[in-house]
This record gives sequence, C-alpha cells and structure tokens, in this order.
Amino acid sequence: MFSKFTSILQHAVEALAPSLPLQEDFVYHWKAITHYYIETSDDKAPVTDTNIPSHLEQMLDILVQEENERESGETGPCMEYLLHHKILETLYTLGKADCPPGMKQQVLVFYTKLLGRIRQPLLPHINVHRPVQKLIRLCGEVLATPTENEEIQFLCIVCAKLKQDPYLVNFFLENKMKSLASKGVPNVISEDTLKGQDSLSTDTGQSRQPEELSGATGMEQTELEDEPPRHMDHLSTSLDNLSVTSLPEASVVRPNQDYNLVNSLLNLTRSPDGRIAVKACEGLMLLVSLPEPAAAKCLTQSTCLCELLTDRLASLYKALPQSVDPLDIETVEAINWGLDSYSHKEDASAFPGKRALISFLSWFDYCDQLIKEAQKTAAVALAKAVHERFFIGVMEPQLMQTSEMGILTSTALLHRIVRQVTSDVLLQEMVFFILGEQREPETLAEISRHPLRHRLIEHCDHISDEISIMTLRMFEHLLQKPNEHILYNLVLRNLEERNYTEYKPLCPEDKDVVENGLIAGAVDLEEDPLFTDISPENTLPNQEWLSSSPPATPDHPKNDGKTEVHKIVNSFLCLVPDDAKSSYHVEGTGYDTYLRDAHRQFRDYCAICLRWEWPGSPKALEKCNLEAAFFEGHFLKVLFDRMGRILDQPYDVNLQVTSVLSRLSLFPHPHIHEYLLDPYVNLAPGCRSLFSVIVRVVGDLMLRIQRIQDFTPKLLLVRKRLLGLEPEGPIIDHITLLEGVIVLEEFCKELAAIAFVKYHASSTP
Repeated sequence: MFSKFTSILQHAVEALAPSLPLQEDFVYHWKAITHYYIETSDDKAPVTDTNIPSHLEQMLDILVQEENERESGETGPCMEYLLHHKILETLYTLGKADCPPGMKQQVLVFYTKLLGRIRQPLLPHINVHRPVQKLIRLCGEVLATPTENEEIQFLCIVCAKLKQDPYLVNFFLENKMKSLASKGVPNVISEDTLKGQDSLSTDTGQSRQPEELSGATGMEQTELEDEPPRHMDHLSTSLDNLSVTSLPEASVVRPNQDYNLVNSLLNLTRSPDGRIAVKACEGLMLLVSLPEPAAAKCLTQSTCLCELLTDRLASLYKALPQSVDPLDIETVEAINWGLDSYSHKEDASAFPGKRALISFLSWFDYCDQLIKEAQKTAAVALAKAVHERFFIGVMEPQLMQTSEMGILTSTALLHRIVRQVTSDVLLQEMVFFILGEQREPETLAEISRHPLRHRLIEHCDHISDEISIMTLRMFEHLLQKPNEHILYNLVLRNLEERNYTEYKPLCPEDKDVVENGLIAGAVDLEEDPLFTDISPENTLPNQEWLSSSPPATPDHPKNDGKTEVHKIVNSFLCLVPDDAKSSYHVEGTGYDTYLRDAHRQFRDYCAICLRWEWPGSPKALEKCNLEAAFFEGHFLKVLFDRMGRILDQPYDVNLQVTSVLSRLSLFPHPHIHEYLLDPYVNLAPGCRSLFSVIVRVVGDLMLRIQRIQDFTPKLLLVRKRLLGLEPEGPIIDHITLLEGVIVLEEFCKELAAIAFVKYHASSTP
C-alpha cells in the first residue's frame, strides 16, 4: 500500500513540476508589460519601440506549449492565471486607449492568435467572451485605419469559433438597455486597472483579481459589486489621468448594440480595401448561417444587415448606364461575389458600363449566396427586404417605364438575375415580384390585377421585336426554375377544371371505338379536307410505332383509353403539307433529331417537378366544373396570338415563341399534356388549343403558297441559307413567310418528339 501511494505521489510531482517554470515565465512576461506602464514617462513612443509585442508573443507561445503538454480539455495554470486575473480585460482597456500608439493593433493580434491557436474552448469563459465582446465594438469604428487588417482577422476568427459551436453566439447578443447604459460612463484607465499585477503569487498561481472601472470595461455595476476587494499597490503617477478618447464612428448608423459582431462587420464591408470588404462579407456569411433562432432574429431586426444588402443593390443598379446592350448584359462572364476584380485596360471585350455591371451582378450574387446559406427565418427576412426595398422600390419603376430603350435594358437585367439566382427563398420572392401570389383562375377582366405581370406579358407581344424577344427569353428561363408557383400562376391554374374540354358521355358504340384506340368525336386528320394531300411516306406505319413503343404489360395495357401515341405523333408530323416541307431535302434535319433533346429535357423537367406531387392522370371530368367559362390565361393567350402570326413575324421572334411553347409542353402535368399535345381532345365551343392554333395557321398557309411563284425552290434556298449551307445572296421575295414556314415545320417535329418521349416515359413501368 505504501509503495502504491509513493508511486502515485511521484507521478503527481512529475506531472506538476514541468508546469511551474512555464507559469513563472508567463507571469514574468505579463509583469514586464505592466511594469512598462508603471515606469514609463514617454507614452508617445510607438509600441514597436518597446518590448511589449515580444512579451505578448512569448505569453502566447507558453499557453500553446502548456496546452500541448497536457491532456485534451485540461486547463493549465498559465491559462488559469490569464482567466483569473482578467488579463484580456486589461489588454482590451490598453488597446482601447491605444497606449502606447499601436497597442490596439498588438491587442487585436494577441486575441486573434489566442482564439486561433488554443484548441480548448475559451469563449464560454466570462473573462474571455466579455472582453472579446468589448473589443468587437472597437472594430470598424473608423474606416481605412492602420488596424483594419487586424480587426477583420480578429472578427473572422470569432465568426469561425461561433460556426464551430453555434450556441456560443448567445454570449454576443447583448442586452440593449445595459449596453446603452454603459456608453454614458467616462472611459478611463485607472490606477486600479494595473495595480494588482506586482503582487501576483507565483508559487500557487492564485491571487486577487486586478481592479478595473465599469466604464473602462463596459461591465454592469451589478457585476462589479460581486467582485472581491482588490489589493492596493503603488503606481506611477504618470498614468493617473490617462484617458481613453472614443474615436469617431463610421458612417453606418447602428440602431442599437445588440449584435455588435454583425455591426462591426457591416462597417468593414464599406472598407476601401477590397480584401477587407470581402473578408467582412465572409464573416457575415458565417454568422447568418448559425442555426440559433435568437441570433437570426437579432440579425434581421436589430442590425443594418437588410439595409446594407438592399441599399447597396439599389445604388449599384442606379449606377448602371441608362442604356446597355442586352447582349453585353447576357454574355458578361459569370460573376462570383468575391472575385469581381476587373481591369478595363486588360479587357479586350470592354464596353461602357461593364465595371458597373460586374459590380452590380457581383453584389447580387453575394446577396443570393448569403440568403442561400442563412438560417431559415433570417433567409426569409433578408429575401423579403430585397423584394420590398430593391425589386419593388428600384426595379419595378424601370420595368414599368414607357421608354423602349429603358424597357429593353431593365428587362435584360431582370433576365440576367433570373438566370443567376440560386437561393430558393430569394427565387420565391422574385417570382412573387414578377407574377404576384394569385393562384385562382384568371379572368379576362382581371388580367391586370398584378400590374407588373400584366406589363411583362404584354411586352411578349410588343411593337419592338427586341423587347418581345428579351421578355420571352426571361419567361423561358423563369419556367426552368425549380419553383412550382411559376407554372401554376402562368398556366396550370387556368387548366385545373379542364373546362377547355367538352364532356360527352360515351354511348356503347363510342366505347367500342375507344377500345380500338380512337376517341369518340375526334376527327381523323387523314380524312380531313385540310390534309388530303398527305403522302403515305410522311407518316409512320402503325407497326413501326408499335415496335418503337414500350410493350403492353398487365399494369399498363396498350389500349388504356389514351389516344395512341402514333396517331398523335403523325398528327403533328402531317400538319404541314408536303408542298410546304423542305427538311427532307437536307440531311440531318429529320424528326428523329429532336428525340434525344426531348428525352434529356423531359428528364430534367421531371427531376425539377418531382417534389411538387403532381397527379399522374387528368382530373376526372365528372369532378370538374365544366360550366365555368374557359380562359387560357394571359400568358397562353399572348403566346397563342403570337403563334397565330408565325407566317408574318420575324424569324428570331418565331424561334423564341416556339421555344417557350415547347418548354411548356415538356412539363409532366397531365392537363398541360392534354391541352398542348393532344390533337384529339374535344375542345369546348370557343376554346382553342395549341394544335387548333397551328391548324388555322396551316389553313392560311395553304391559301397563300398558291400565290407564290416557285415556292418550293425558294423555301429550300432559305432553309439552306439559315443552315449556312448556302452563301447569302439576293433578297428573296416573301422571306418572312418562308422563314415562318420553316420554323412551323420544325416546331411540329419538336412537338411530335416531345409527345412520343412523354408517352414512352408514362408507359414504362
């Protein structure tokens, strides 16, 4: 038993013995710093002319060495000494006084290295997080100061520590009344701040705590009253009246001091040094992502973060030229918010306003990424602020103006940020801004209920082709965004009741016909007078389609009441009469070229729509309100009107109109499929579908081509010129009509491919 006790005692001595020299060394360096203030008479000499930086560095090295020599999580006597004697509080006070000059910089470096190099959690200690909080208040007070770099390094290490342990952020959410009350107390470094330092016991590592005034530390009076009395010692009278003068604050007006870490970072985002500003933005990115609800609420309600984001967006947007080439806006390189360095001299593709455009898009990207990373409630609040203060306050007046140049530029900018946005929350607010929140069916009398939506849709049919194309492109990219409200607001809400169909209960004879793959009341296009010139070579035989289609299974019988896909595909392929076709004269322009693209695009759309839980089949007609008047909605109305004029519109406009319609056709919703891709749907009186619109166009075409001499050779020449197979030559008569016919033929092939791909996907078990 005695030997065991001796062994334990020996191990204890071996464990403790190495720590004593470290502690003595640590206390020596700290005393050397305090003695400087007691003994010096020249407080104007810069800190770099003293030994203070060296002593601070030695103290750090000792703390790191001590931690490395002890078990994980164990606090050594040197760290206990630092915490017990409130060394960080004293250093904060000296840093605030910046005495000697440059001391603030040294204190910031010490805090940064201490938090970065010590592995054990320090911030939970009141004697760490309290002085850290006070030092945070000193950061960003004045822009472009010599300490900016050290300030941002310190703030970022604090942010990184909070990211590791988010609950610690609650230590940095100050009580508003206490924090305001502490501001009125004169800030003075008293004799008592340093006077306990000489009496520090080196043999035990324990002593009484150094004195400090509530004004110098920002502590509440109640906390001071609880502290033990201090030991009195002699101090040099030269420090008796060393006052701390507060520096003028930066231009950011802080509503309160509840979340000083955010406020200091916000100030530094305005730094003229781009590197400092980017680091400040990174710090804010870390803070907004913290999951603590109290911090998120404080972030959005008690700081200027929302104002900073939106005001800078607004000022950068307003700094753009009144007129910017839409192609420049669209093609300017991808912008990453932290990498917007740009040199006009080095840019071969520079254009007026490019620097301003890159700055705006870069900051928008930052806002987008910030909201994407933010805690949920913070993200919603930030996105709503962007909606109200930037989208509505700044962009809407530009989009609603009457100047064609202004409309074109503002729509091109809207198109660019629609493409650029990646945050679901910000996208939601952008969608509400563009389309409104309405989800009930549209009526013709109320299509202007949301003025911006109405104006933008009207711009799809603007007298200016450039404005029409740009607005259509914006809607095309909007439809590709993963947000269910977009398609529902534009199209689906008007198709919900299927009141575009005429319900005819099946009689026994009709049922027999359906079993043979036909729909009652449907007109066979091959017997329609409009299609009497259809050549057998232009249709695909039933056997070929049957071999291409998936085989029938018990779960998916071939004759399930749907119109057979080969009839639908042939209906679209045969719409354009042979006399108006030119693709079979040119290699590689057949219908099959669209199948691969249709398959890829449909797969992408299915992935987007998967979580929207759309039905697999149309709503039963018995449950639909077929008595309600049908209106296809403002968006489809404009598209159908445009489609109806395809023979009289410029080629580029036609390409964009058909591109938007094909995008719509790809959505895997049964009502969209029925309304846009089923030629055999029984339309209610006065209703039109995409197929019926094209039929009318073809009817008009057949009459017009009879009046054009050498129509087919001219059509073929125009196609070859469009494909670059023929050089440009003399202007051809009726060029707009000929280009329209080519677009119409290609569009019908594309619709046929989409119909086939969608059928194949729905029939695969």
